Amino acid sequence: MSRALLSRAAAASGRALPVRRSQRAQYGFTLLELLVVIVIIGLLAAYVGPKYFSQLGKSEVTVAKAQIEAFDKALETFRLDVGRYPTTEEGLNALLAMPANAGKWNGPYLKKDVPADPWGHAYLYKSPGSKGDFEIISYGKDCHPGGTGENADISSN
Repeated sequence: MSRALLSRAAAASGRALPVRRSQRAQYGFTLLELLVVIVIIGLLAAYVGPKYFSQLGKSEVTVAKAQIEAFDKALETFRLDVGRYPTTEEGLNALLAMPANAGKWNGPYLKKDVPADPWGHAYLYKSPGSKGDFEIISYGKDCHPGGTGENADISSN
């Protein structure tokens, strides 16, 4: 017999049906269950968070190296056209706008403006460089010469 029919029969006879513990409906979660879930989520965040943010720092270094490499290629094209590299005073802007004494300039050599490094600082351009015809430098996250990790200098040489 169904529970509804038993309930009606019990009401007609004046007796109540006994309620079994296993048949009671449960509503929601207990406080202990919620605390366990919160602790598990906290442990996962503590494990995944540092790994995620360390990858973010590595990607910024990779972006800086890729940008320096793009500048390097644009500077080589500039040299082929003009016959020299831009001077330190002309800087990387010579890749976008024709310098005063660049007769065979065939630019612009970059599609967009000269970007800042991934940490928001301008790239440093020197011609001649310390080890070659030119040097492009990003001082890293701290924007100071030297350093290690994300603060290390990134150079074209």
